[in-house]
Amino acid sequence: MNLPCKSWLWTFGAAIAFWAFSIPLMAADSVVVGVVHRENFAYANMMRTAYEMALEEINATGGINGRPLALVFADDGGDVKVGGLAISELALEKKAVMLVGGYSSSNTLEMAYAADRLDIPFLVCTAADDRITQHGLKNIYRLNPPALGYTKGLEEFLISRVKPESMSIVYENSPFGTGSAMRMMWFCRENGITIKAIQPYFKNRASLTYFHRLLIPIQKDAPEVLFMVSYLEDATLLVKKIGELQIKSLLCGGAGGFTHDDFSRSAGNASEYMLTATLWSAANKGFQAKDFSDRFTKRHSQKPDYHAAEAYSALMVVAEVLRKSSSVASSDIRTALDAINMDTPFGKVQFLDYGPFRRQNVSKTQVLQVINSQFETIWPKDLATAEFAVPLR
Repeated sequence: MNLPCKSWLWTFGAAIAFWAFSIPLMAADSVVVGVVHRENFAYANMMRTAYEMALEEINATGGINGRPLALVFADDGGDVKVGGLAISELALEKKAVMLVGGYSSSNTLEMAYAADRLDIPFLVCTAADDRITQHGLKNIYRLNPPALGYTKGLEEFLISRVKPESMSIVYENSPFGTGSAMRMMWFCRENGITIKAIQPYFKNRASLTYFHRLLIPIQKDAPEVLFMVSYLEDATLLVKKIGELQIKSLLCGGAGGFTHDDFSRSAGNASEYMLTATLWSAANKGFQAKDFSDRFTKRHSQKPDYHAAEAYSALMVVAEVLRKSSSVASSDIRTALDAINMDTPFGKVQFLDYGPFRRQNVSKTQVLQVINSQFETIWPKDLATAEFAVPLR
């Protein structure tokens, strides 16, 4: 394959940046794993720290059967075409035996197809598009739940504790946003909850002025619950505008940007008492979650959210798979992936076929609430760090 030159890459508006970090630099006998990692987004530093932590611990405990693990990172730039090129470069030039990562849903779906064509196993650990594990791609495995599973814990909580009669839904018009919004629509219809408004928005238009126009009809409808799916920057703007408009609905986020420590700080008082679905919290019992959270916070000076737990746990799974694989041939790595059943800070990891999904890990979701500007776990009950604080409206 003739790889494109840098000048050709720039026609896509981004360049693929590759670098390796390992201790030491990649040795001839290193086992190379490619990490597809978007650099310019809110969780980039958090996820990079998590990968670094995992890498250091893996190599400090013998690496891959005595061989050091080396990571080669590729910045996909959040661009579909650049992402596909990154997969090719990692597999063909950098000689990665396996891939891990993937953040943007639409981009990761295309990268999954590229990895499958090149016959290289790819453990997706963040991207939520349902289709990633619905198309039967033999090399694609996923640690995090599909978008349809993100809100399961929140749904259980709403039925058990809130029992709403009406809801409005605002979501980013992307595969992640659409998938989560569709699931919440089905939930409402299954439980007799009136949907007062369904409002997608376009990320490239996000601003306080844009959200003002979008939220005015919802202010008039006054739904009991306002469910939102957004990434960090949009989530902050949305909730600030909701506060300005004095919308009295119970605010619920569909994970994404609503779980980041910076969200509650940036949104201020407007975020107080809002709920959000989350894929993980340090309250997870029996999975070293608190230990991971404490170590991460000491290193990063910031509490981890589920993105960090996913990245760290995914690389730990990769290392265990490579240790158990009889060789670095893709077929042998897939055999080891199919057999994996291990505990990680993210929870138990086992890749199963269920419903329309193939090679998909099953993980439980939780509910956080902002109480006194801090995230507290309020659902499920056995993981709760605080009681549900009913907002005074």
